[in-house]
Amino acid sequence: MSEILVQGNKRALSTKGVVNQLRRDGNVPGIYYTKGVEPIPVYVSEKALKPIVFTSETHIINLKIGDGEELKSILKNVQFDPVTDRVVHFDLLGISADQEIEIEVPLLFEGQAKGVKEGGVVQQTLHKLSVSCLPADIPEHIAINISDLALGDSIHVRDLSIEKVKFLQHPEVIIVSVVVPRAAVEPTVAAVVPGEEKTEPEVITKGKQTEEEE
Repeated sequence: MSEILVQGNKRALSTKGVVNQLRRDGNVPGIYYTKGVEPIPVYVSEKALKPIVFTSETHIINLKIGDGEELKSILKNVQFDPVTDRVVHFDLLGISADQEIEIEVPLLFEGQAKGVKEGGVVQQTLHKLSVSCLPADIPEHIAINISDLALGDSIHVRDLSIEKVKFLQHPEVIIVSVVVPRAAVEPTVAAVVPGEEKTEPEVITKGKQTEEEE
C-alpha cells in the first residue's frame, strides 16, 4: 500500500468564526486521534487533502504536524459542504503497525459482464467494502472481475478472498449483479385515447343472481 505525506499544523479549538476564516484561507480543519492519546486539532491545506479524498485507492497518511515527527494514520471520516461539495472537516485515525484496524476499501470492477450482451445491465450494490487487517496488509483497492457474470448472476461477499484480510460485511451481501432492465419487467399500461370511453373488462361469474335479475 502506498503512503502519502501530508503537512499539517496544530490549531487551537476556537470559535466558528476562526474556523470559517481557516476555510476562507484555503485550509481545512480536522482532528487526529488515536487510542490512549489526547485528540490533536489540526488544519491542512485543501490542496493537500485532495489526493487522499478524491481517489479510488486507500492510502496510509504520514501526517507531519509542524516540525514534529510523522504520524501514521488513515482517513476515517470526511465532511462535505452540501452546496459546494468542498471538504469542510476531516478525521484522521492514528495506526500502529502491530494493531489491526477496520477500514473501508474501494472496489474496482474489471471486464465487461457477458450478461450485458444478453440484454442485462450491471447493478453495483456496493462501492466499498469494510475490512479488518494490519496496516501493512491494507489493499489499495479490491479488484473484482465481472467478465463471467451472466444474466441473473451475482457476486457476494462470500465469493471474495484476500490473504490476511477479513471482510466485515455479511457473507450473503450482494456486491454486484447482472439484472433484467427495469423497463423490461414493468407491467405495460394500456393507453387511453382522448375522448374514448374507458371500458371495464367483462367479468363472468356463476352463482347467485343479482337482485335485478330475480
